[in-house]
Formats: sequence, C-alpha cells, structure tokens
Amino acid sequence: MRPLARPALPTHESTSERLVIAQKLLLEPFGLNDAALNRALGEITSYGVDDADLYFQYTRSEGWSLEEGIVKTGSFSIDQGVGVRAVSGEKTAFAYSDDISEASLLDAARTVRSISAASKAGRVKTPARKIARSRSLYRELDPIATLGSTAKVKLLEKVEKLAKAKDPRIVQVMAGLASEYDVVMVARADGTLAADVRPLVRLSVTVIAEQKGRREVGSGGGGGRFGLAYFDEAQITQYVDDAVKAALTNLDARPAPAGEMTVVLGPGWPGILLHEAIGHGLEGDFNRKGSSAFSGRVGQRVAAKGVTVLDDGTMADRRGSLNVDDEGNASQRNVLIEDGILKGYIQDSLNARLMKVKPTGNGRRESYAHVPIPRMTNTYMLGGDKAPEEIVASIKKGLYATNFAGGQVDITSGKFVFSASEAFWVENGKILYPVKGATIVGNGPDALTRVTMIGNDMQLDSGVGTCGKEGQSVPVGVGQPTLRIDGLTVGGTA
Repeated sequence: MRPLARPALPTHESTSERLVIAQKLLLEPFGLNDAALNRALGEITSYGVDDADLYFQYTRSEGWSLEEGIVKTGSFSIDQGVGVRAVSGEKTAFAYSDDISEASLLDAARTVRSISAASKAGRVKTPARKIARSRSLYRELDPIATLGSTAKVKLLEKVEKLAKAKDPRIVQVMAGLASEYDVVMVARADGTLAADVRPLVRLSVTVIAEQKGRREVGSGGGGGRFGLAYFDEAQITQYVDDAVKAALTNLDARPAPAGEMTVVLGPGWPGILLHEAIGHGLEGDFNRKGSSAFSGRVGQRVAAKGVTVLDDGTMADRRGSLNVDDEGNASQRNVLIEDGILKGYIQDSLNARLMKVKPTGNGRRESYAHVPIPRMTNTYMLGGDKAPEEIVASIKKGLYATNFAGGQVDITSGKFVFSASEAFWVENGKILYPVKGATIVGNGPDALTRVTMIGNDMQLDSGVGTCGKEGQSVPVGVGQPTLRIDGLTVGGTA
C-alpha cells in the first residue's frame, strides 16, 4: 500500500503541458483551434445561459483476461468525441458526438442553446483565454505502452501459477489486466481552458477453492494511475495471497448469526460502506434538492466525536484522484465531517452556483457522452488512537467484517444494506470462526453516531473501486481504519 502523499499545489504550468498533448490529439487532427472553440461557445452564450462548456475526450483502452490456464481474450479500443453543454438555472441541455469537427460543434451548440428562450441583444464579447490551475499527481504516460503484449500474457500466467501453487484446493483461477490512456480537454464559456492526461491500470484476481464438494470464491487485485511496471512479483503475490486466503477462509465458514449486535469493520476496502452509506448523501445535488438525510445539517453534529471524513482527489497515483475535474476545476482535499461535525458537501459547478458556494473539484462524468455531476474521488475516514487488536478484543458477542461484496443505499432515508464477503464471529474478544451470508443493515447518519472505537490503522483500498450514479461509472478510492459500531442489525443465515 502506497503511503498518503501531500497534495501537489495547483499550477498553470502543469495544465499548459497537458494542453499541448490534448490539442495534438483532440483539436489539430480535425482542423480545430481556439477560434473554432470560441465560435461554438459564442453560439451558446449569445443566448441567455448561465454556463456552457465543451468537453473533448480521447480514450485508448486495452484488456486481457485469463481463464482455465489460457489467456482467452484480448481487446483494444479507441473512443473519442465531444460533449457540448448549456446550463440555465437548474436546467441543463446537452449534446454529444463522436464527430469532432467544427460543423458538428456548431450544430450541437445551436441545439443546446435552445434551453434559453431569448437571445442576447448585440454582439457577445469573447472572453480572454485563461489557463486553469491543476495539480501534478501522476505521470502523463500511456500505460498500455509500458509493457509488451508477450509480457502481459506472462504476467497473467504467473498469477495462475502462483495461485495454484498456494493450495491444492484452488481449482480455478481467473485474472484480468486492464489499461487505459485517457486525455480530456475542457473549454468553458468564461474563457477557461483545462486538460488532463489520465493513465489507469488494474490487475484483478479471482480464485475458486473446492473442498468436499463445497466451492467458494475469493478475489484480490488493485491498481492506480501509473504504468504496468507497478505489478512486480511482490505486488502480484500480494493480490494472489488475498484471493486465496479469502476463498480458503470461506470454505470453513458457518452460517452467520442474525440480530442486533456490535460490528467491527476492518480497515481499507470496508470503507466502501462509508462511501455508499455516507459519501453519496454528502453530494451537492442531493442536498440542494433536500433529498439527502444530511440536507441542511452543515455545522451540526452528525457523527460521534473522533469521526473525520474526507473526500480527497489530490492523492498521488490513486485511482480516484484527478489533476483537474471534468469541468476544469483543480481537485481538492475536502473535509466533509470533522470530529463529528458536518462541514460541507462535495460540489460540481452547477450545484455550487445554486447553493452559493464554491465548486470543490468534484464535477465528474463517465465520458464525453455524459453530463458532469457531483461525484466522490477518494473518500476515507481518518484514523484514531486504538490498536485494531484492542478493538476486536472489546467485542463480547458480535461480527468482525473484513471484506465486502455488494451493497445499496437509499439516499433520502440513509438506510443501507451490505453483504460481507469475509467475516468472523467473535465472542469474549476471541475470533471463533468465519461466517457466511452476513448482511449489515443500518442507517448511514445513525451508524456514524454509533462509532465507539476508531483504530490507528487507517488504510486505503488497493485500487479497485468503481462508483455508479445516474447510469455513470467512474473510478474511485475508499479507506478507513478498523471501526467498532454498536447496535447494527446483522441479517444472517443461521
């Protein structure tokens, strides 16, 4: 696990370097220049809109997968296009095209400007161009080119060999290697130009263990914004160990008890519960509309003392990090809850304007074919002062959940349901046996007030998170220390 890094200060120079790359990929091949962008934006701003932008994107992706000892599939794709947006009040008009040409831009601009009923009198003045400030959190590299095809196949074969050698009960291994080179450019109506070059890689490992006719699955993996050299033998071995351990543990799992009990969550990936049950409720759009359980509660106590939650897009090389968001705003380290007190929400430009606050660098979109909405980046809880062993030892009777599968949350009520993929039954401070089928049920705001012990072992996940919202998926990170939460409901199979 890489250590937390200090956020790099936002600069104009870092954006300028990326703009050169973006212009060569997204403008020059199609005969576009600043004048063409100004003409398209002028078509929109000649009508009474509050905001407008052009979002250009070029994405090159590659994927390899192994199953049954064979690298069965390999894929490669290139996607590029432009999204054109106009905003008037709360309304958004949006058009997109994979045809990056001035004719297509102007056609889209004329379409979205209809969101406003009247044109402005006289000629609209073209604003002066200004370079957005952005961070330098990862290298501007193409991760696909950082390892040859033969080496990628051998990497996946090594995963299978290591997993099969761990234990004879491992009967099947599946592995996937994904790389993405993403270049984006934003031109805003106020004259702002921004760009980012975003590498992203991920290695995933899934194993199936069998014993006496019983089969169980375990998974591992990780990644981030760097090249494929990150996946050295030590890193691969760690992912394989995680997957094998999870599968073998579940072979011995018993049905999970049910009822209201103390639940201790392990560090790292269990922070996905924090992301879903609390993080989504702190996104600006839900709070502006009053549909979140946290609406109107800034300055109030919403969690136990010691609970501090951040959304931080400024962490070096992390999967959820961004040099600049998809609206041209530099990413930020946002303190959402501090010592139990709600400090604010994460914002895109539209909701920030309507709520009369500043954007927080959280305007994100899946691609040029989607509108930006407020989304999390890397969301985590800071550590406390308790040793994790002390927290587990404090359980009289309860559940110790160290890994999670799926879950869902109702933003309005805050109610959540999560499935534990790896959990243990604890009595009198002793871990007795693994359990299967445990679901944790609760209410996000209420659960935060029930945190009674916070570990000193804060960890981030290994780099596997993907968040879905309104049909859009974006890479994210999560993290937390070991946590004790009293009085949660566990739905079991016993």
